[in-house]
Amino acid sequence: MRLLRIGPPGGERPCAVGPGGVVRDVSAWVPDWTGTALDPDALRELAARLTREAAGLPAVDPAAERIGPPVRPGGHLLSIGLNYRAHAAEAGMALPTEPVVSSKAPSTLVGPHDDLLIPPGGEKTDWEVELAVVIGRRAQYLPDRAAARAHIAGFATADDVSERSWLLERGGQWVKGKSFESFSPLGPFLVTPDEAGDPQRLRLTCRVNGRLMQDGSTADMVFGVDRLVWYLSQFMVLHPGDVVLTGTPGGVALGRPDQPFLRPGDVVEAEVAGLGAHRQRCRAAVPAESRR
Repeated sequence: MRLLRIGPPGGERPCAVGPGGVVRDVSAWVPDWTGTALDPDALRELAARLTREAAGLPAVDPAAERIGPPVRPGGHLLSIGLNYRAHAAEAGMALPTEPVVSSKAPSTLVGPHDDLLIPPGGEKTDWEVELAVVIGRRAQYLPDRAAARAHIAGFATADDVSERSWLLERGGQWVKGKSFESFSPLGPFLVTPDEAGDPQRLRLTCRVNGRLMQDGSTADMVFGVDRLVWYLSQFMVLHPGDVVLTGTPGGVALGRPDQPFLRPGDVVEAEVAGLGAHRQRCRAAVPAESRR
């Protein structure tokens, strides 16, 4: 099943792709894609109901309205660093022996076609196409990696945007370079595991102004999806709606000789095969004081 949220920021409605590929508004059945609505068992029940009763739900045209992030913002956003062999190589860094974990502010979460805001003074804003894992069931101290899959609601295309100057040149933790507004575009769909297929056999691509910058596979991950969910559960409680950004393949601006970091007017297109694509235009962020 494919889930999405459609509507203006803060007013998105939960939707799902029903029979015949028609997008249906399911807000009569679930308040939003959050909490217990993301439990894998609940999603299986909803998929069966959608097959039977979709015709009774309002149809929605996703081309006519904004598509928001497929889960309600507010959960924990976790970013895994150096989790692709090719990316670690281009960064000139050794492969990690344990997952490298950073956080992102929840306010970074936006829809797949919302503008990407270049922050004031941002000279090294970089793209990072990634496979996102959305937690569907509370996970704590999972006994092994095999137990992780039962706690996953689904997968989505993500771009773990980073401002490298704050990430690498300002000391402290990576969260500073990852927490600017709009730095976690997600969607358009949350795709349940049965439809997404093997998460370790997915192609990831990123184009900037039409030029292919990243072209990798989740097979290149150092730590796979199941291991990451298991690992995180050993030292934190994962809740439904939490998002894990699982790392990026090689091809980021930082690793290129010309370092073509993003500028206002650039267009970034990120895609994970089978999960949907982003298309975002970059523009300069306007400080709140200037908007008054």
